[in-house]
Amino acid sequence: MASVSVRKETGTLYLDFRYMGKRCREQTNLKATKANQRKLEKLLVQIESEMLSGTFRYQNHFPENKYAPGFTEEELKLYQPEVWALETKQVPTFDEYIAQWLEHQKIGWRRSHIVNMENIIEKHYIPFFGQMRVDNITRNDLLQFRSVLAKAPGRNGRETISNARINKIMTPLRRIFEDAADEFEFTTPYIRIKPLKLPKTDAQPFTIKEVNKILDTIRPDYRDYFLVRFFTGMRTGEIDGLKWKYVDFDKRIIRIRETIVAGDEDITKTESSVRDIQMSSPVYEALIRQKRHTGNLSKFVFCTRTGEPLNHNNVTQRVWYPLLKRLGLEKRRPYQTRHTAATLWLASGESPEWIARQMGHSTTEMLFRVYSRYVPNLTRLDGSAIERLLDANLEVKNG
Repeated sequence: MASVSVRKETGTLYLDFRYMGKRCREQTNLKATKANQRKLEKLLVQIESEMLSGTFRYQNHFPENKYAPGFTEEELKLYQPEVWALETKQVPTFDEYIAQWLEHQKIGWRRSHIVNMENIIEKHYIPFFGQMRVDNITRNDLLQFRSVLAKAPGRNGRETISNARINKIMTPLRRIFEDAADEFEFTTPYIRIKPLKLPKTDAQPFTIKEVNKILDTIRPDYRDYFLVRFFTGMRTGEIDGLKWKYVDFDKRIIRIRETIVAGDEDITKTESSVRDIQMSSPVYEALIRQKRHTGNLSKFVFCTRTGEPLNHNNVTQRVWYPLLKRLGLEKRRPYQTRHTAATLWLASGESPEWIARQMGHSTTEMLFRVYSRYVPNLTRLDGSAIERLLDANLEVKNG
């Protein structure tokens, strides 16, 4: 598709179009102003019209250009606009392109991500961009799309969609338009569009007192499920998808190899998520008890009475939230059990590198960024530890 672009080195405009299967770039001395942009866009419309009618002559528009002789007299005589139109790759509409693009991406995606992208495309992309040709979509169109998202009703009764959700909907568009721009030779409109700022969300780990209160009060059939969550830091999909073949009682290791999302078994979230978690004594004993209950019933460690994997929404709404309310504890997602494991490990003095491996983090960065500030609250340390160490070991004494 023909376009008017700016040469960064000079700040001047140039024309970019195709003629007889060849890509042509014509430099101008015009500065990159809106008026000059419109002037050249009108010229391109004229050029394309002449190409389709068979009246276009390259040197009539660009007599000084050395590129024009690149077309031989035979090529010019043989040029037929009908043939040219067929040979030129037709630029599709967004809904045509996105269907093809999605099929190409699916091979490298997890099932849960495919479902999420299909939902975003159907619910958000197609209604807004569907009939627009991909090379005609502008940066302003993308910003307008984001503004429309910001006014849409959110999930779970929220008045509007959160900034985090808007960013997740917008981010794939960068890759979509980059791929389309490469294939159909136009400049991607997804430029200078920064993610919306997100409110800082703090981890809200439970104290060891709160953990004990929860485990003492929760329904007996869910006690070991939450005990394992509190002391292994497993993600919801990891513990719900945990199978007996990955529980090694001899080595006291839980191998995280699979997960379950929206009822579908899948590979783990990231490469670093594939890991071995060491069982503490409470976790080991909880899994021994669980083995007696579900070992012969299901391949899943924690399951329903019929052997099916747990539905995390049911567990959250029917077991977890009612329990917190009963105990007078602040409403927190079950995912906070993972944060609790991290802070307890840190508070106990475990190596940050070991904790990161247990959590499935590729580095210790998140530990220090998210969890370290909770350690003083859990251990009641305020610098006295280093005082005791120096008092016991420092040979240089005062006075």
